[in-house]
Amino acid sequence: MQALQGSLVALVTPFQKDGSVDYESLKRLIDWHIDQGTDGIVSVGTTGESATLNVNEHIDVIEFTANHVDKRVPVIAGTGANSTQEAIDLSEESRRKGADHVLLVTPYYNKPNQKGLIAHFEKIANSVSINQILYNVPSRTACDLLPESVEVLSKHKNIIGIKEAVDNMNRIKSLTNISKNNNDFLVFSGDDPTFMNALNNGAHGVISVAANIIPKSISDICSFIRENNKEEARALNEINNNLYKLLFVESNPIPLKWMLYKMGLIQNSIRLPLIELDETFHDETMSELMRLKLL
Repeated sequence: MQALQGSLVALVTPFQKDGSVDYESLKRLIDWHIDQGTDGIVSVGTTGESATLNVNEHIDVIEFTANHVDKRVPVIAGTGANSTQEAIDLSEESRRKGADHVLLVTPYYNKPNQKGLIAHFEKIANSVSINQILYNVPSRTACDLLPESVEVLSKHKNIIGIKEAVDNMNRIKSLTNISKNNNDFLVFSGDDPTFMNALNNGAHGVISVAANIIPKSISDICSFIRENNKEEARALNEINNNLYKLLFVESNPIPLKWMLYKMGLIQNSIRLPLIELDETFHDETMSELMRLKLL
């Protein structure tokens, strides 16, 4: 299996105008990402609108993605849930359908404590024989998986890493210290505006929203950091700073899907309760896409 590092795209799930999954666009996106140097595909995560796909759609998109990628790069399936058993079922089915790894978001809404989080993830790890990446994004889940809990979980052979979406370098340093004591444990940034700093502080890569728009740029930044070409990475990353901001002027993936639509890569379709990007952001977003020569 290929090493898991560098730029992993948190891929959108494209839809037809009627709201059904647009598999032709998905196929084109996958091929484009691999051609552009993306190191891995995250299927049906937050950016992939996992919350609005039913179970059959969820598994079908993961299966289609794994089949079309065909081992060219690793496929990471989003299988987290606020029901432990549902997360187990989704993870096992994703394993059967060809995913290389699964990404497990912390349980949302029910707000477990740290002991509950450890028990949740250990139960999944004991139940499904697949590489598992923890996913901490407290801004969305109202639940924060602390480094002390991650250290406990990192000892399980099936738990191989974490996506940390907290904008805090002290948090990243605490997690990369875990990986120093356990060389098999990987740390991925989940925050585009600060991911380069995370890489400079020992993170192994990024699971990126921005990579949907600028896959080569994000991949090149990761490569520059690995090669210790920090000035080249800094200069390239600086070009992207305004794009990072615009991608989050409304809830992800609202701005992202509107940009991809304007780039001609997907149809203009997002599932309720999310709606199209508010028109007050259209002009600035179009100007940025033109500045980056993406139109």
